[in-house]
Amino acid sequence: MRMIIDGRVVTAEKGRTILEVARENGFDIPSLCYHAGVESWGGCRLCLVEISKTSRPDRSELVVSCIYEAEDGLSIKTASPKVIEARRDVLEMLMARAPESAVVRELGYKYGIIETAYVKRENADKCIMCGICTRVCEVMGPAAITLAGRGGERVVTPPYGEAEDCIGCLACAQSCPTGAIEFSETPDERSIWGRTFKRMRCKLCNAPMLPKEQVNFVANKSGLSPLYFEVCDSCRKKQSAKTFARLVS
Repeated sequence: MRMIIDGRVVTAEKGRTILEVARENGFDIPSLCYHAGVESWGGCRLCLVEISKTSRPDRSELVVSCIYEAEDGLSIKTASPKVIEARRDVLEMLMARAPESAVVRELGYKYGIIETAYVKRENADKCIMCGICTRVCEVMGPAAITLAGRGGERVVTPPYGEAEDCIGCLACAQSCPTGAIEFSETPDERSIWGRTFKRMRCKLCNAPMLPKEQVNFVANKSGLSPLYFEVCDSCRKKQSAKTFARLVS
């Protein structure tokens, strides 16, 4: 398929979204709720673009590019006045929702917003309710956290406030676009969602590794023996190199 993005003709495969095609071709479209590892849902609305179709070239509309599939003949504007105005409105709301987020503030400054006109949320943190963390946790398997509450009181939390199903993998914290999920880590322990996990150590070099809960979960899901995880990646690579050297000698 052929589309026009900001005056340039690009090609796209069926099933790809406008956001994916645009980014692959070097166009800058901001987004905070998009993650390549999970299904998009268009939560933050920052990736709005203006489109028009060959059947109606005189009419345009704003669409969420992370969930709108590419179509043959689309004409797309990623930074038209209409798009910029819409993104500014979204950023003002996000700055009120998460005034402590440096990422949100920096995006706001980029669009000329120094201070939001909306009332800031009381006891605000960095969370923008993008839902990436809960979707990533669900894809990983534990589904240990969820969105709870309504409106301005909505939060990310383990069900009933108890992280019984958490395996301490940190996938939620590492995927969070604003750094809202707090955790701590030492060579011996890892703490997140009110739980502390003891980290295993490599039986060859004693390097700190994953929590046992994560190892057991992954071993059960993948079918690998838990013994596979008793050695760190570095030592495993050294073992593989030695085995290969013996085979070719």
